[in-house]
Amino acid sequence: ASDPNWPLFIAANRDEFHHRPALPAKPWPKNPNIIAGIDCLGHGSWLGMTRQGRFALLTNYRDASTAANTNAPSRGELVGQYLQNNVSPQDYSNAVQKVAQNYNGYNLIVGDLGSAWYSGNRTGAASATQLAPGRYVLTNHLLDTPWPKAQRLRNALDALPLSSLAVSLNPVFDSLKDDAVADDHLLPQTGLSLDKERLLSSPFIISPDYGTRCSSVIAIHASGQVFFSEVSYDPTGTASQRHDWPFTLVK
Repeated sequence: ASDPNWPLFIAANRDEFHHRPALPAKPWPKNPNIIAGIDCLGHGSWLGMTRQGRFALLTNYRDASTAANTNAPSRGELVGQYLQNNVSPQDYSNAVQKVAQNYNGYNLIVGDLGSAWYSGNRTGAASATQLAPGRYVLTNHLLDTPWPKAQRLRNALDALPLSSLAVSLNPVFDSLKDDAVADDHLLPQTGLSLDKERLLSSPFIISPDYGTRCSSVIAIHASGQVFFSEVSYDPTGTASQRHDWPFTLVK
């Protein structure tokens, strides 16, 4: 983050088919050191962190012109494996980059209290990239690709003073629930129909089959206090449950 009092701030929506089973963010039964959601099919995750401050997040790369490999391993395992090990973010990212083509398209960010690294198998890079301090936005293309939904969220979150996080996370969740559809001339062209591109162009997606399943916020204060909250949504976009996991970093 760009505020020294808040060295890490993540606000994210998870978009997925509603029929795909998943468990909300919570301490993992076999490893309570990890707090993350669980994809019940792939047994990995899309976003999570450890009580020591290691974090990971992943998005799929959208390109409908390329057929997905149905035999590829689950991309979510890249998040789970990082959280369950103590390999440095740089070493982990570069190791994953060597086997990246085994997976369907993805973007991966892993980090700890010292550094964060970005990698993926559509970046064209042979190694991971260290992220300098600052603010970044990631959708289903490459890091900081200015898709309309990315720009809307960037503007909304840039206008949010991070000092307010200690008071309430609700303004962040309100920003993530932006369901404004982009104008047609601004839509990306990822090989989908115009109707699908419209549907997926909003930061918060609502449809009976596919949409925003949950919104998550992770914020670490310089004092070591961590706020990890997640709101789950049903297919109508109505909040169904909220989980809050405040804790203090373990050194």
